[in-house]
Amino acid sequence: MSPIKVGLLGLGVVGGGTWKVLNQNADEITRRAGRRIEVVAVAVRDVEKARALVGDQVQITTDGMDIVRNPEIDVVVELVGGETLAKDWVMEAIAQGKHVVTANKALLANHGNAIFAAAQEKNVMVAFEAAVAGGIPIIKAMREGLTANRIQWVAGIINGTTNFILSEMRSRGLSFADALADAQRLGYAEADPTFDIEGVDAAHKLSLLASLAFGIPVQFSKAHIEGITTLAAEDIAHAERLGYTVKLLGITRARKNGIELRVHPTLVPSSSMLANVQGAMNAVMVYGDAVGPTVYYGAGAGELPTASAVVADLVDVARLLTADHDHRVPYLAFQHNAMADTPILPMADIQSAYYLRLRVEDRPGVLADISRILAESQISIGSMFQEPAVNDETDIIFLTHEAREGDIEAAIERIQSLDFVRSPVTRLRVEEL
Repeated sequence: MSPIKVGLLGLGVVGGGTWKVLNQNADEITRRAGRRIEVVAVAVRDVEKARALVGDQVQITTDGMDIVRNPEIDVVVELVGGETLAKDWVMEAIAQGKHVVTANKALLANHGNAIFAAAQEKNVMVAFEAAVAGGIPIIKAMREGLTANRIQWVAGIINGTTNFILSEMRSRGLSFADALADAQRLGYAEADPTFDIEGVDAAHKLSLLASLAFGIPVQFSKAHIEGITTLAAEDIAHAERLGYTVKLLGITRARKNGIELRVHPTLVPSSSMLANVQGAMNAVMVYGDAVGPTVYYGAGAGELPTASAVVADLVDVARLLTADHDHRVPYLAFQHNAMADTPILPMADIQSAYYLRLRVEDRPGVLADISRILAESQISIGSMFQEPAVNDETDIIFLTHEAREGDIEAAIERIQSLDFVRSPVTRLRVEEL
């Protein structure tokens, strides 16, 4: 059988890893795919650097359009990132009738609906396992392995940079700034880490997982996003004292009136699996009504782990190349004409338990006033403790039972107006999972 001919857009960390995996495991990949997978052309910025890696056996160009319009190429693998050139190249590849493999979560989070619609029209495949959680096969698990289930919720640590920072803050008692500096020194964080530490990268990935879980269009713009930049070391320590660990989680959950789609720092029980995911590793929990909770753990980034997912997609394309389009696995797990228009819930309507920390004047009646406001807001207190007073001020920490976010926000606004409150109330969400 003739080989699958591949064009690589980008030969950086992931592109270089994809080249290495395809070559070092060529025989094993051929046995699995049923035919050889050959890279015949690459588009790069630095031709000399690319030539040193791929040698003379591969066409090298600096224009991605040379790849997507090459009639010999069957599959275009987009590994350049970003949303401008990448979108143009992917859409043109689809227009040319080529299958696409991409690791670009930002591209799919913002333009996935248009890309999948175009691919459906042209009867081509778009595979994106590497776009979420690196080498963890979470996309395949949700698209295929869990199809018998009505998914109830998905929660995951899907950004390794923030997980490394939070692990350092917890284990070493570092401030956020010091932990970030360590992450940058060790190569876990970019020079500009904004997308990671502000939660945007995780939200890109979560929007794709929500679509796979619930059969809805990709709706990144409706995700609630909070990062970890304002997280205080003292709150991590307080959480530990209460039996919790703070993680940046992406959470999507089906409710009767809509779907939650949110990324934020979250207290999870210290005995839970997610709490014990350390360093730059990723983990995703999926709860299906038939199977119950399932957990997927592994390297969420890196040259070879991400390349593993890219090559797995290429093998899938090779296997399904001759299959009728209507009998291939749908892009977002559900048939394209069966997608739901279930609304994304505003944050005011989500349900969660809460951690509240208040710095207050140490005087009689403070606790009674705060408790009264919480009770009037239909918020039940699960537990609380008070720190020893320093300079006539003290911290009071509450854990609430599950409540509506809008009620919590209203209560916090009332509490902060009290004359004995000395600083803004710290609020973190708590998930037992």
